[in-house]
Amino acid sequence: MKNYIQPNEWKIVEEGFDPQLNKISESLFSIGNGRMGQRANFEETYSGETLLGNYVAGVYYPDKTRVGWWKNGYPDYFAKVLNAANWVSITISIDGETVDLHDAVVSDFKRTLHMQEGYLERQFTAQLKSGKQIQVVAKRFCSIADDELAAIHYQVKAVNFSGTIAITSAIDGDVKNQDSNYDEKFWDETAKQYTDETLFLTMTTKKTAFDVCTAAFTQVSVNGKDIAPDQESIQKDKFISNAFNVTVQQGEVVDIYKYACNVTSQNYEKDALQDAAKKAIARAQDKKFDGLFQDQVAAWAAKWVESDILIEGDVAAQQAIRFNIFQLNQTYTGADARLNIGPKGFTGEKYGGSTYWDTEAYCIPFYLATAPQEVAKNLLIYRHNHLQKAIENAEKLGFSGGAALYPMVTMNGEECHNEWEITFEEIHRNGAIAFAIFNYIRYTGDAAYLAEYGLEVLIGIARFWKQRVNWSAEKNKYVILGVTGPNEYENNINNNWYTNILAAWCMRYARESAEYVKTTDAARYAEITGLTSFNEQQEFADWTSIADQMFYPYSEKEQVFLQQDGYLDKEQMLVSDLPASDRPLNQKWSWDRILRSGFIKQADVLQGMYFFEDDYDLDTLKRNFKFYESRTVHESSLSPCVHSILAARLSDEEKAYEFYLRTARLDLDDYNNDTDDGLHITSMAGTWMSIVEGFAGMKVRDNVLQFNPFLPSQWNSFTFSMGFRGTQLKVKIDASQISITNFSAQEIEVAVFNQRYTIKEGEQHISYNELLV
Repeated sequence: MKNYIQPNEWKIVEEGFDPQLNKISESLFSIGNGRMGQRANFEETYSGETLLGNYVAGVYYPDKTRVGWWKNGYPDYFAKVLNAANWVSITISIDGETVDLHDAVVSDFKRTLHMQEGYLERQFTAQLKSGKQIQVVAKRFCSIADDELAAIHYQVKAVNFSGTIAITSAIDGDVKNQDSNYDEKFWDETAKQYTDETLFLTMTTKKTAFDVCTAAFTQVSVNGKDIAPDQESIQKDKFISNAFNVTVQQGEVVDIYKYACNVTSQNYEKDALQDAAKKAIARAQDKKFDGLFQDQVAAWAAKWVESDILIEGDVAAQQAIRFNIFQLNQTYTGADARLNIGPKGFTGEKYGGSTYWDTEAYCIPFYLATAPQEVAKNLLIYRHNHLQKAIENAEKLGFSGGAALYPMVTMNGEECHNEWEITFEEIHRNGAIAFAIFNYIRYTGDAAYLAEYGLEVLIGIARFWKQRVNWSAEKNKYVILGVTGPNEYENNINNNWYTNILAAWCMRYARESAEYVKTTDAARYAEITGLTSFNEQQEFADWTSIADQMFYPYSEKEQVFLQQDGYLDKEQMLVSDLPASDRPLNQKWSWDRILRSGFIKQADVLQGMYFFEDDYDLDTLKRNFKFYESRTVHESSLSPCVHSILAARLSDEEKAYEFYLRTARLDLDDYNNDTDDGLHITSMAGTWMSIVEGFAGMKVRDNVLQFNPFLPSQWNSFTFSMGFRGTQLKVKIDASQISITNFSAQEIEVAVFNQRYTIKEGEQHISYNELLV
C-alpha cells in the first residue's frame, strides 16, 4: 500500500514529486465530464515514465483478438475506447532550454484535485541545467456545464532571469493505446487547419470510422495584459501546433490560456465537425477562463447537493467517499443513452473502457439515488437498444427462438471478450441485467418501464435460461452445467448456486412482468408478443416448471449454500492460514493451483444473498457470511463492498468498517498495486453502497423507503443526500438518532427499524430510544 496522499476532506493532495509514483498520480488526479476525460499528464514535456491518456466517450476500435488457441465462437476483436488526440500539450523552453521535470531540479511540487469545484491544480518550481528557475501554477478542467469544452490556465514566472520564453501549444494525434494487441495505431488523419489563431485536427478511427475534431485556441498575457505575439504554425502528420516567443524580465509572469474542444461524428455530420468545433471554441473565447470556471463550480455544486456524503470524525473515510463520488460523477452523467461506464472510466485503458456487468450490479444503485431518474433509466435503455445483438450473440452459441445472451464485454452490444471461461461461462451477467430492471422499478416506482422497454429484454433473458438448463435424472432437478460464477477463481463448474438462483428468479420475474404488462397495457402487450413471437401458455409453463425444480447445492454438514457442486471436495484452507508472501494469489500462484484451491476471488454466494437479502433470515446470512468470508481473498475490487454491506446487516462493526475502508481507499492507497493503469470506477459505486445500503441500511420494501442505521464507532455521524420518487432527502445518522430532511413539498413515508413515519417538508428527528419503546 502507498500512503502519500495528504488527508483532506475535499481535496486529493500530493506534496513533493516522486517519479516512481507519477503514473499512480496520473490516475488519481484524472479529470472528465462524462463526454471526455484525461489522465493527469503534465502539460509541459516529461521524458520520464508516464501513461499519456486522453479519451472520448463512445469512440472505439475493434482491436484484433490475440489468443494462443482459437476456439469456435471467439469474437474477432476486443473493442477498446481509444487514446485520442492529446490537446493539453504546452511545451515551454527558456532561451532554447526545454522544461522537462524529468531532468530539472523540482521543488515545491504540489498537485491538488479540487473535488468540490471540479478542477486539477499543479504548482512547482523547476531549476533547469542552466540554473534558470521558473515557478509554474497550472489549472485545468473538463467542463460538465458544456461537455464539449475543456480549459487550461498555465502560469509561468521568471524567477531569476530575463530572457525569452518559447511556448508551443499543440494538438498531437500521433498516439497509441498502451493495450494495443499488435502495437497498431488506431487513428488516421482526416484534416488539419490553422485559422483565426485556432488549431483544428480531425482524426478518424480505422475500421469503425468515427471522426473526432479536436480544436484549441491559445491566448497569452504578460503581467495580466493580453499580448499578440507573432505566431508560427507547425504542422506534421497527425500533429498541429502554434508557437509564440515572449520576452520577459525577471519576476514577470506569463499567463497562458488554452481552450479546447472535442466534437465527434456521433453527434454531428462529418462535414459539419469543424464548424461545430469553431462554435465550441467561440463559446469558450466569449466566456473566457473565469467564466467557464464559474460555470464549472456551479455545476459541481449542484452535483454535490444531489450526491454528497458527509462523515464527521474520520478524515480518511471522508476523503475516500468524496473521491469515489467525484470520479463517478465525472465518468457518467446520463446525458446520452448510447454511453455506458467503463471499469476504468477516463483514467486508463485496462478492460478496454468497455461495458461489463459492473454497471447493472454496482453502478445502478448509485445513480438511482443521486441523479435524476433519467440517468439510471438511460443505463437500462442502453441494454434494451442492444437486445437484437444479445439475441445474435446467443445464436452464435447455438441458442434459438429469441434467446438473448448479453455480452460480458461490449461497446455496441456485440460480445468482444475472448477468455472462454469468462466470456461464455460467466453467464450470470444476464441475471444482473434483469435484476437492474427490477431494482430500477422497485426504487423509482416506474413500472411503466416494463411496457416501454423492460419486458422485451426479460423475455429474451428468460428464454436463454430455459435453453441453458438441462434435466438431471440423477438429481431429479434442473441443473446448469459448465459455468463460471462471480468467483473467477473457479472455472467450468456445475451448479454455481448464485447462477442457479439468479436464473430461476429471472424466469419468475419475466412471467410476473409479462402478466403485469398484460393487465395494465393490453395493447402494448399484444405488440410485444407479436414482435417476439411469444407463446404465453407454453413459455409461462416452462419457466415456472424450471424455476420450481431448479437444483441448489447445499451442505447439511456446514448448513450453508454450496458455491457449486463439489466445493467441499477442495482443501478447506482459510485466508488466515495463507502466508503473506503468497498474496495476491493471481500474481504468486499458478492458475492450476488457484483453480484447485478453495479460495474465492470475490463475493459469489454472498453476492446472491446481497441481491435477495429479504429471502434469508439473519442466522442463514450469518452462517454463510462466516463460512465464505473466511475463504475470500478479495482480489477483485468488486468484493469488499458486498462484504461490508452484509457485515453491517449482521452488526459486525469491525468487518463492516474494515471492508468499507478497503474498498473506499482502494485506489488512493494503491491497495492492489494496480492504480497506475487507472482507477476502479465501478467498484467506487460499491463504496457508496457500503455506506448507504450498509451503514444506513437503506432499502426499498413494499414501495417504502427503509433504514436500519448502523454507526461505525470511528465516526461521530454521517449524512447523505438522496432522491426518492420525486422527493429530495438528506439523512443524518448519529449515535442517538436518525434525522431526515425532506426538501420537497411532497410528503414521503419511510420506515426506520420497521416502524413507519410520514416525513413532511422540513426536518424530522427519530430517536433510537423512541424506536425501542
